[in-house]
Amino acid sequence: MRSRIWWVLLCAMLAVCASVAQAQQSRKVPRLGYLAAVSASADAPRLEAFRRGLRDLGYVEGQSILIDYRHESHDLQRLPSLAAELIALDIDVLVAVTSNAAQAAARTTRSVPIVFMGVTDPIATGLAESLARPGGNATGITNVAAILTGKRLELLKEVLPSVKRVAVLWDPLAPGSVPQWQASQVPAETLGLQLYSMEASSAAAYVDAFKDAVKARSTAVWVTLNPVANSNQKTIAEMAIAHGLPTICARSDYAENGCLMAYGPGYGNEGKDGARYVDRILKGAKPADLPIEQPTKFELLVNLQTAKRLGLTIPRAVLNRADKLIQ
Repeated sequence: MRSRIWWVLLCAMLAVCASVAQAQQSRKVPRLGYLAAVSASADAPRLEAFRRGLRDLGYVEGQSILIDYRHESHDLQRLPSLAAELIALDIDVLVAVTSNAAQAAARTTRSVPIVFMGVTDPIATGLAESLARPGGNATGITNVAAILTGKRLELLKEVLPSVKRVAVLWDPLAPGSVPQWQASQVPAETLGLQLYSMEASSAAAYVDAFKDAVKARSTAVWVTLNPVANSNQKTIAEMAIAHGLPTICARSDYAENGCLMAYGPGYGNEGKDGARYVDRILKGAKPADLPIEQPTKFELLVNLQTAKRLGLTIPRAVLNRADKLIQ
């Protein structure tokens, strides 16, 4: 009798173990698509912060989460097809980097959740109904690049008190760049600055763009965030220095690549915040109900090497406020 009871218990235990094992095997490992309208090298700091954010949340890439990557910086017309490739992989969340990539993702799917990073104006670009309630299948973090244009022009004026005419390097084909150009108008007028529209939608256009800016008597350049510029930071910095033009840029890596100054949110927080959004969606949250967040921490970087090459002396007040001085 006792042996029979033990036999029954053993069978029950084996059945439970088999059931658990089967459930573990059938449980789907979450899969992400990562679409970036920027070169892999230019995106590296943000991507590393994103991966680190996932690790901090307990995800192990290749084991407890899978990620498929697509980077495109040359032919942005390919973004919709790249988004479709990722959707076809049966992904759970599509991560989109820059306004161009986010728009391509939103036009490709209305059902797969989208988490965006590096988007200038999610409402103007049609990605969300409002910051508080996005209302669709996309949410994420805005870089407030347009909102900070006034602050960047103020910094430029503080370093160059005599500056009168500033060229704005922007891309009319980039949905994130347009509002930055538009938002520059009012603060420029307040500061007594004349803006020159330095339009360029490809790296090949930069040579003539800089020549024309100098002909237009521009004495400084404000570089808007856009996919082409993001992937050609060193080229822009070197061209500006060659033409004797100080530059103010919107992100720390620009200064690290030769821009005179940069002011804006850091990559680290953006990438970690993107990972946090992904985690919440994988745990059941709906993008429509997740408010779009704006950064609250901003970094000021000054490249002293570039200042030296331009023959500039940066005011002590600016140096004291800088988060990092590039020697």
